[in-house]
Amino acid sequence: MIRLGIVYFSVTGTTELLAQEIERGASSVKKVEVQSFRINKKQLVDGRFVDQNMLAQLDTCDAIIFGSPTYMGGVSSQFKAFADATSELWCEQLWANKLAAGFTCGSAPNGDQSSTLHYFFTLASQQGMLWVSIDAAHGYTKKHLNRLGSQLGVVAHVSGDGLHEVDKATAQYLGQRVAELAKKLNQSESM
Repeated sequence: MIRLGIVYFSVTGTTELLAQEIERGASSVKKVEVQSFRINKKQLVDGRFVDQNMLAQLDTCDAIIFGSPTYMGGVSSQFKAFADATSELWCEQLWANKLAAGFTCGSAPNGDQSSTLHYFFTLASQQGMLWVSIDAAHGYTKKHLNRLGSQLGVVAHVSGDGLHEVDKATAQYLGQRVAELAKKLNQSESM
């Protein structure tokens, strides 16, 4: 059984909706168990993330997908507190060779959301993880995915109408892609 974790922060519920779409996509792959972890204020004490149980559960995952809304060109402070708490894992490279991916959203079509994805990519690289991108070029595929053209991960533009259907589909696709790649990686390791 492949274990996939989704860890994210959401204040308005939009990032949570993306996490749910990613979970839906990952869960469509047989023999994949998905667990979502929403960062909340109870896990933050004096600005520090203190949920060691969550970190222990993520340790058992084959892949971890990171999510945060983009605030002022980067991840939310709540997600950053979570990332800082993983520094002890970094020292031992406990997440090395796990797959990683990311998703974000913002109220502007650009809004520097790519900076948030770059943060996730850097975090994953420091942890020794293997990054999974979006393999659907905007406008050049019949998959109707990736309308905002971000190859690094899922970017959603949130408007008064909520999440765009293509952004939802891209999130589902990323979840499915990460789950399928985790299965392939696990099969090759067991040979």
